[in-house]
Amino acid sequence: MPQQLTRERALEILRTVKDPEFHKDLVTLNMIKNLEVSDGRVSFTVNLTTPACPLRSEIEQSVRDAFEGVPGLTELSVAFDSEVRQPLKQPIPGIKNVVAVGSGKGGVGKSTVAVNFAAALLADGASVGLLDADVYGPSQAKMLGVDAQLRAGPDGKILPNEGHGLRFVSMANLAKRDEALVWRGPMLHGVMRQFLLDVDWGELDYLVIDLPPGTGDVPLSLSQLVPVTGGVVVCTPQDVALIDARRAIDMFKKQNIEVLGIVENMAYFKCPGCGAVHHIFGDGGARRLADERGVPFLGEIPIGVDVTESGEAGQPIVTSHPESPQAVALARAARVLAGRLSVKAFQVAELA
Repeated sequence: MPQQLTRERALEILRTVKDPEFHKDLVTLNMIKNLEVSDGRVSFTVNLTTPACPLRSEIEQSVRDAFEGVPGLTELSVAFDSEVRQPLKQPIPGIKNVVAVGSGKGGVGKSTVAVNFAAALLADGASVGLLDADVYGPSQAKMLGVDAQLRAGPDGKILPNEGHGLRFVSMANLAKRDEALVWRGPMLHGVMRQFLLDVDWGELDYLVIDLPPGTGDVPLSLSQLVPVTGGVVVCTPQDVALIDARRAIDMFKKQNIEVLGIVENMAYFKCPGCGAVHHIFGDGGARRLADERGVPFLGEIPIGVDVTESGEAGQPIVTSHPESPQAVALARAARVLAGRLSVKAFQVAELA
């Protein structure tokens, strides 16, 4: 008589499968939902901690390997769902994670990385908002192709604009075109308060904030107004950019904002004709900086004309050319970031 497979045996098997990031088994992590065992058929849902989980395929393979050859098993059905976890205290009501994207200097592609990270997380199924906090040089309205003025809702809160499904707020949608904003610190603080707390963001898994370059008033106001889940530093490989990136890391740490990772933009150029790789601005500087400062390295983004053309056309490259090397690298780095946020939420919950 064939051996009967029970629910208890299925759970025992699942306890041998560990999440690669949390290093605990799926049952202990409460990631197994809707487990059903009947007549040799086993079905369940793995509830990931983010729809942008970078290790989904690895987890699925580990699950299938664990059930391989189990006596009594006739059919295995594995589904996936996700629920973004958050630190114990929400930074803003309805928003689970606030991620600040900064750089020590301008011209390194920080805004490009920010909008594409947001768009990539959205494409993976997360609910995402984007705050363009670069008050003096806002660019996200252009990069998302939306020039409509911001409006107030019935309750007086600002209604975010939407570009390619992404909710966003930018000073470019408030100020007159080409108007220079000559503001001191207190005025910047007031605008940041409005954009963070007086906007009807709705329910968001992630609010990505595109900071202005440098280490001035806006990052300071941000840390004073809301608990920031973590920061990302964008830089290019050359030494002069790394000097400023070190300052950006130091800025986050002085404000008790964990640096979730470093992104190396414009890392190399791959010739489309011959395939040769050229490190125009140097090789591996951001990765070495990450090792030096003990922070994660999220990835390197190659140079490509499609990135510029997509931004000029008002569409992130991860949506306009998702198969391009730049889009693939940006989406991969965004998923690594999502994984880091999940780990952080889990660590905070364990310490509670």
